[in-house]
Amino acid sequence: MAQFFAYISHGDGVADDAALEMITAAKKIDPSASVTAIVTGSGPDLDKVANELTASYPEVWKFNNDALAYPNAEVIRKALVNNLPADCILLTTHDTLGMDLAPGLSIKLDSAYVADVVDFEGLEGSDIKLVRQEFSGQVSTHVKCDAGNGAVLTLRPGVFPADESKSASGNVVDKDAGDVSTKRKYLEVVVAEVGDVDITKSEILVSVGRGIEDQDNLEIVHELAEAMGADVSCSRPIVDAKWLEKSRQVGTSGLTVKPKVYLAVGISGSFQHMGGIKGNPFVIAINKNPKAPIFQVADVGVTEDILEFIPELTEAINEAK
Repeated sequence: MAQFFAYISHGDGVADDAALEMITAAKKIDPSASVTAIVTGSGPDLDKVANELTASYPEVWKFNNDALAYPNAEVIRKALVNNLPADCILLTTHDTLGMDLAPGLSIKLDSAYVADVVDFEGLEGSDIKLVRQEFSGQVSTHVKCDAGNGAVLTLRPGVFPADESKSASGNVVDKDAGDVSTKRKYLEVVVAEVGDVDITKSEILVSVGRGIEDQDNLEIVHELAEAMGADVSCSRPIVDAKWLEKSRQVGTSGLTVKPKVYLAVGISGSFQHMGGIKGNPFVIAINKNPKAPIFQVADVGVTEDILEFIPELTEAINEAK
């Protein structure tokens, strides 16, 4: 089988939570797979991340280049094309960077490309058997990906359990990025404004989605959050409807949160929303649709009408207190 690689994002000297998930994903494709981690950037934070990953990966490729200081997909793509072997399997996260990086990379490598993979079912010859979701998670599609010429696959964050074994004792290999000149120029990072509540610092979040149906129904969500000692967050449809401010939105187009407990009410669990949840919180999902994708990552799932269940839950919590 082809050699496996995992491109890993990082920030402030810490690897993305998906770093350990990609090991699990590769093993589901091929239990004998040996995965090489790839990190790009510059400075001491890059060294810190690379060294920490050696506990989980047998080999870590480190691209230290000033042009890679900001995760510019066009620059990263050139560095990878200059170094990756033919017919390799590259895994990365299905987030804003992964969606920018992966399609063009597959073209440059003349490899197959599949986005937003939620499961693998192993190999059949040179075909990778995998699962995607369609129609906002209502339908699971079973796909055969011809990896005879390699493949670039983006994985939905949070759906694969993290490999916590840390038994690799690997080594860091410094790689030359080569010619990474590009027409795209990094300007600046614009940090989202923090509202009256900074949900990025919240330990408990009650997050509400379109299943709440009406703005007036948000009152029961706030009552539940108060009973739990939690803050209220939301998915994008609630912000689009102007029912809550943008600073409350969780997701790839909102804020990234790392709570200890995440209670999702009336949220389907699209990858855009789940991509904003890090740190492996205890996830509780309440949704009357038993096929909602949120249940695939939930530790506890409740298939009830939230308009009826939330007031009862709030009352029970207050009585217990």
